[in-house]
Amino acid sequence: MRVIAGTAKSLRLRTLDGLDTRPTTDRIKETLFNIIGPSVYGCIFLDLFSGSGGIGIEALSRGAREAVFVENNPRAMGCIKDNLEFTHLASRASTMTSDVIQALCRLEGEKVFDIIFMDPPYDRELEKKVLAYLSESELVYDDTTIIIEASRNTDFSYVPQYGFTLVREKIYKTNKHVFLEKAGVEDIC
Repeated sequence: MRVIAGTAKSLRLRTLDGLDTRPTTDRIKETLFNIIGPSVYGCIFLDLFSGSGGIGIEALSRGAREAVFVENNPRAMGCIKDNLEFTHLASRASTMTSDVIQALCRLEGEKVFDIIFMDPPYDRELEKKVLAYLSESELVYDDTTIIIEASRNTDFSYVPQYGFTLVREKIYKTNKHVFLEKAGVEDIC
């Protein structure tokens, strides 16, 4: 796994051995950042279920002002910290070794995020719990983009009940990215 573009372009990132994390492939990461492109520069980025930190590090490399990494596995968090030091991006990052919901509670009132990315373990409905929390949270504002990486068969028909609208879905061979915004927010062209 490597950084695709930006100040840390081509640097190889460390990942955990075994099945504890599931790093997003370079090809899927590149597709994701082609979609969100210009909105990354200057943004405040939240990387939930961070794994080895590849998505948040890519955002920082491409000019995100700040990124917060949340991961409850201490070994994975060690990997994230090593990757942040190696890429020289640690000064714009903060890390939280914590359950995601507990971390969100601690962030409440301190930050508002432009982009929230989550890549929870597949098929355990953890994204549903996070969306339920975010539906009532001040961490999200009208222009926040929420991106979820999930298995291809994950159903997101429930998102309107949490006040979100599915604005885009990018399907890959075995998984997909789902892009959400607050419901009722219209793009102004």
